[in-house]
Amino acid sequence: MSKETKNGNLRAAKKNKNDEFYTQLSDIEKELIHYKNHFKNKIVFCNCDDPKESNFFQYFALNFSHLGLKKLITTHYEKDSQSYKLVVEHDINKDGVINLDDAIRTDLKGDGDFRSQESIEILKESDIIVTNPPFSLFREYIAQLMKYDKKFLVIGSMNAITYKEIFKHIKESRLWLGNGFQSGNAYFKTSHHTDSFAKGVYNEETGLVKFRNIVWYTNLDHKKRHEELLLYKTYEGNESDYPKYDNYDAIEVSKTKDIPKDYKGVMGVPITFLDKFNPEQFEILGLDDHRAIYPKLAGCNSINGQKIYRRIVIKRKIDKIQ
Repeated sequence: MSKETKNGNLRAAKKNKNDEFYTQLSDIEKELIHYKNHFKNKIVFCNCDDPKESNFFQYFALNFSHLGLKKLITTHYEKDSQSYKLVVEHDINKDGVINLDDAIRTDLKGDGDFRSQESIEILKESDIIVTNPPFSLFREYIAQLMKYDKKFLVIGSMNAITYKEIFKHIKESRLWLGNGFQSGNAYFKTSHHTDSFAKGVYNEETGLVKFRNIVWYTNLDHKKRHEELLLYKTYEGNESDYPKYDNYDAIEVSKTKDIPKDYKGVMGVPITFLDKFNPEQFEILGLDDHRAIYPKLAGCNSINGQKIYRRIVIKRKIDKIQ
């Protein structure tokens, strides 16, 4: 499969407005295990889910007591039609446990769109939002969470890091990456495998569609975020390995593992650096061409006239210099 085909599926999904991708329960379990302490006595809202298909709703319903949840709510989007919500809160059937069997269905007035006032009112009463939002509406979705100051754990493309609306929150430590998918690959169930965007991606045997460069976005703290990145390379004596940009006084570090342990200046690193970002070890200055965020970085993404891919501009915390 060509690189263009592999990287084009998210763009095509956006173009086709085909956002019905269902996250596997195993992926949810692998990520949620790192946040258990955040959920006690909290109201969880899955606001972009089909309850019949959603493994997010199933995960929280099955682990309601284990996590100590106060309430679980999910809304279903039904285009151009009246939809419904499911709520799990009490042991309705008196069997001694709170789970899927205790879900209460209530009709909504509208279609269940997360942007509707009806859904927003549910959002306001909720503590943590956990879901796989529409690929095509990711900017708008995150903006809503920020507007209402909500805690969240959601799935998105790594390329969303480069959206100025998203990156500003990363720079201000209001949003960061979660623990992550294995190798950045994610496999989703979909009912639209015959669409053109999925050619070469859909697996007939598994019934899953593969996407590359998928990450979790969150503002829930987790252990990985505070793990110090071990550095072993040095700048002194290896200056030729770290060329400077044409229009900005910073060195190019093409791989996160090659960040020099003895360099005190500004560095440009790939966006995948965020998977290893420790705010106690590094400071994020900006993204190479987002003038509104850091004007001086405009045009720093070239070396000897050759353009390079987007770079996050960082600096080591002085007290962490070895």
